[in-house]
Amino acid sequence: MTDSDKKFMTRALELARLAALDGEVPVGAVVVRGGEIVGEGRNRRETGKNALGHAELEAIDNACKALGGWRLWQCDLYVTLEPCPMCAGAVINSRIVRVVFGAYDKKAGSFGSVTDLSALPYNHKPIVEGGVMEAECAAELSGFFLNLRLKNNEKPGFGKDHAANQILRFS
Repeated sequence: MTDSDKKFMTRALELARLAALDGEVPVGAVVVRGGEIVGEGRNRRETGKNALGHAELEAIDNACKALGGWRLWQCDLYVTLEPCPMCAGAVINSRIVRVVFGAYDKKAGSFGSVTDLSALPYNHKPIVEGGVMEAECAAELSGFFLNLRLKNNEKPGFGKDHAANQILRFS
Protein backbone atom coordinates (compact mmCIF):
# COMPACT_ATOMS: atom_id res chain seq x y z
CA MET A 1 0.00 0.00 0.00
CA THR A 2 1.40 3.36 -1.03
CA ASP A 3 0.93 6.67 0.78
CA SER A 4 -1.42 7.69 -2.04
CA ASP A 5 -3.48 4.54 -1.59
CA LYS A 6 -3.84 5.30 2.11
CA LYS A 7 -4.74 8.94 1.45
CA PHE A 8 -7.49 8.15 -1.04
CA MET A 9 -8.88 5.16 0.86
CA THR A 10 -9.02 7.36 3.96
CA ARG A 11 -11.19 9.82 2.02
CA ALA A 12 -13.39 6.95 0.82
CA LEU A 13 -13.79 5.88 4.47
CA GLU A 14 -14.83 9.43 5.41
CA LEU A 15 -17.53 9.27 2.74
CA ALA A 16 -18.60 5.85 4.02
CA ARG A 17 -19.05 7.30 7.50
CA LEU A 18 -21.21 10.09 6.08
CA ALA A 19 -23.37 7.46 4.40
CA ALA A 20 -23.75 5.62 7.71
CA LEU A 21 -24.92 8.83 9.40
CA ASP A 22 -27.77 8.87 6.86
CA GLY A 23 -28.65 5.26 7.65
CA GLU A 24 -26.99 3.96 4.48
CA VAL A 25 -24.65 0.98 4.27
CA PRO A 26 -21.28 2.68 4.80
CA VAL A 27 -19.58 2.53 1.41
CA GLY A 28 -17.59 5.43 0.01
CA ALA A 29 -15.70 5.85 -3.25
CA VAL A 30 -13.38 8.32 -4.94
CA VAL A 31 -12.14 8.56 -8.52
CA VAL A 32 -8.60 9.90 -8.83
CA ARG A 33 -6.69 11.26 -11.83
CA GLY A 34 -3.12 12.45 -11.56
CA GLY A 35 -3.18 12.46 -7.77
CA GLU A 36 -6.35 14.59 -7.57
CA ILE A 37 -9.86 13.50 -6.65
CA VAL A 38 -12.16 14.16 -9.62
CA GLY A 39 -15.26 12.37 -8.35
CA GLU A 40 -16.67 11.27 -5.01
CA GLY A 41 -19.60 9.12 -4.04
CA ARG A 42 -21.31 7.35 -1.18
CA ASN A 43 -24.20 4.98 -0.87
CA ARG A 44 -27.60 6.67 -1.20
CA ARG A 45 -29.93 3.76 -2.04
CA GLU A 46 -32.18 4.23 0.98
CA THR A 47 -32.32 8.03 0.98
CA GLY A 48 -32.71 8.18 -2.80
CA LYS A 49 -35.02 5.15 -2.95
CA ASN A 50 -32.99 4.03 -5.96
CA ALA A 51 -31.21 0.75 -6.64
CA LEU A 52 -28.57 2.66 -8.60
CA GLY A 53 -27.51 4.70 -5.55
CA HIS A 54 -24.15 2.97 -5.10
CA ALA A 55 -21.03 4.88 -4.07
CA GLU A 56 -19.04 3.76 -7.12
CA LEU A 57 -21.71 4.84 -9.59
CA GLU A 58 -22.00 8.25 -7.96
CA ALA A 59 -18.22 8.72 -7.97
CA ILE A 60 -17.93 7.62 -11.62
CA ASP A 61 -20.82 9.89 -12.62
CA ASN A 62 -19.24 12.87 -10.84
CA ALA A 63 -15.85 12.15 -12.43
CA CYS A 64 -17.39 11.96 -15.92
CA LYS A 65 -19.10 15.31 -15.37
CA ALA A 66 -15.93 16.91 -13.98
CA LEU A 67 -13.76 15.63 -16.83
CA GLY A 68 -16.30 16.11 -19.61
CA GLY A 69 -16.43 12.56 -20.92
CA TRP A 70 -17.30 8.97 -20.13
CA ARG A 71 -13.85 7.46 -20.68
CA LEU A 72 -11.94 7.52 -17.40
CA TRP A 73 -8.87 5.85 -18.91
CA GLN A 74 -6.47 7.90 -16.75
CA CYS A 75 -8.33 7.33 -13.50
CA ASP A 76 -8.25 5.02 -10.50
CA LEU A 77 -11.19 4.13 -8.25
CA TYR A 78 -10.84 3.73 -4.48
CA VAL A 79 -13.80 2.12 -2.73
CA THR A 80 -14.27 0.77 0.77
CA LEU A 81 -16.07 -2.42 -0.35
CA GLU A 82 -15.41 -4.74 -3.28
CA PRO A 83 -17.71 -3.67 -6.14
CA CYS A 84 -20.88 -5.59 -6.94
CA PRO A 85 -21.59 -6.78 -10.52
CA MET A 86 -23.32 -3.53 -11.47
CA CYS A 87 -20.47 -1.38 -10.22
CA ALA A 88 -17.80 -3.69 -11.64
CA GLY A 89 -19.55 -3.34 -15.01
CA ALA A 90 -19.49 0.45 -14.68
CA VAL A 91 -15.76 0.30 -13.92
CA ILE A 92 -15.12 -1.77 -17.04
CA ASN A 93 -17.35 0.40 -19.22
CA SER A 94 -15.79 3.65 -18.02
CA ARG A 95 -12.28 2.30 -18.68
CA ILE A 96 -11.00 2.97 -15.16
CA VAL A 97 -7.38 1.84 -15.04
CA ARG A 98 -7.13 0.58 -11.47
CA VAL A 99 -9.59 -0.39 -8.74
CA VAL A 100 -8.42 -0.34 -5.13
CA PHE A 101 -10.91 -1.69 -2.61
CA GLY A 102 -10.86 -2.30 1.12
CA ALA A 103 -13.16 -5.04 2.39
CA TYR A 104 -13.97 -8.14 0.39
CA ASP A 105 -17.66 -8.84 -0.22
CA LYS A 106 -18.26 -12.60 -0.05
CA LYS A 107 -21.93 -12.17 -1.04
CA ALA A 108 -21.73 -9.88 -4.07
CA GLY A 109 -18.08 -9.02 -4.76
CA SER A 110 -17.35 -9.11 -8.46
CA PHE A 111 -13.61 -8.51 -8.56
CA GLY A 112 -12.63 -11.81 -7.00
CA SER A 113 -14.95 -12.89 -4.17
CA VAL A 114 -18.03 -14.29 -5.93
CA THR A 115 -16.83 -13.80 -9.48
CA ASP A 116 -14.15 -11.78 -11.23
CA LEU A 117 -15.54 -9.68 -14.05
CA SER A 118 -12.04 -8.39 -14.81
CA ALA A 119 -11.05 -11.95 -15.82
CA LEU A 120 -13.73 -12.17 -18.52
CA PRO A 121 -12.95 -11.30 -22.15
CA TYR A 122 -14.28 -7.74 -22.09
CA ASN A 123 -12.51 -5.05 -24.10
CA HIS A 124 -11.10 -3.47 -20.92
CA LYS A 125 -9.46 -5.11 -17.92
CA PRO A 126 -8.82 -2.90 -14.89
CA ILE A 127 -6.00 -3.65 -12.50
CA VAL A 128 -7.64 -4.74 -9.23
CA GLU A 129 -6.09 -4.55 -5.76
CA GLY A 130 -8.17 -5.69 -2.82
CA GLY A 131 -7.63 -5.60 0.91
CA VAL A 132 -6.24 -2.05 1.13
CA MET A 133 -7.02 -0.83 4.65
CA GLU A 134 -9.23 -3.90 4.86
CA ALA A 135 -9.47 -3.94 8.67
CA GLU A 136 -10.68 -0.33 8.82
CA CYS A 137 -13.18 -0.77 5.99
CA ALA A 138 -14.55 -4.06 7.36
CA ALA A 139 -14.83 -2.57 10.87
CA GLU A 140 -16.95 0.28 9.53
CA LEU A 141 -19.33 -2.18 7.89
CA SER A 142 -19.41 -4.56 10.87
CA GLY A 143 -20.14 -1.74 13.29
CA PHE A 144 -22.95 -0.44 11.12
CA PHE A 145 -24.64 -3.84 10.82
CA LEU A 146 -24.19 -4.60 14.52
CA ASN A 147 -25.90 -1.31 15.42
CA LEU A 148 -28.64 -2.01 12.90
CA ARG A 149 -29.20 -5.48 14.32
CA LEU A 150 -29.36 -4.13 17.88
CA LYS A 151 -31.88 -1.45 16.88
CA ASN A 152 -34.00 -3.93 14.94
CA ASN A 153 -34.00 -6.49 17.76
CA GLU A 154 -35.58 -3.86 20.00
CA LYS A 155 -38.57 -3.55 17.65
CA PRO A 156 -41.61 -5.74 18.35
CA GLY A 157 -41.77 -8.75 16.02
CA PHE A 158 -38.21 -8.27 14.77
CA GLY A 159 -36.34 -10.98 16.63
CA LYS A 160 -33.22 -12.99 15.90
CA ASP A 161 -34.98 -15.18 13.35
CA HIS A 162 -36.46 -12.36 11.29
CA ALA A 163 -35.60 -12.67 7.59
CA ALA A 164 -34.04 -9.21 7.46
CA ASN A 165 -31.28 -10.39 9.80
CA GLN A 166 -30.23 -12.84 7.08
CA ILE A 167 -28.99 -10.01 4.86
CA LEU A 168 -26.43 -8.82 7.38
CA ARG A 169 -23.17 -9.75 5.70
CA PHE A 170 -20.44 -8.51 7.99
CA SER A 171 -21.25 -9.94 11.39
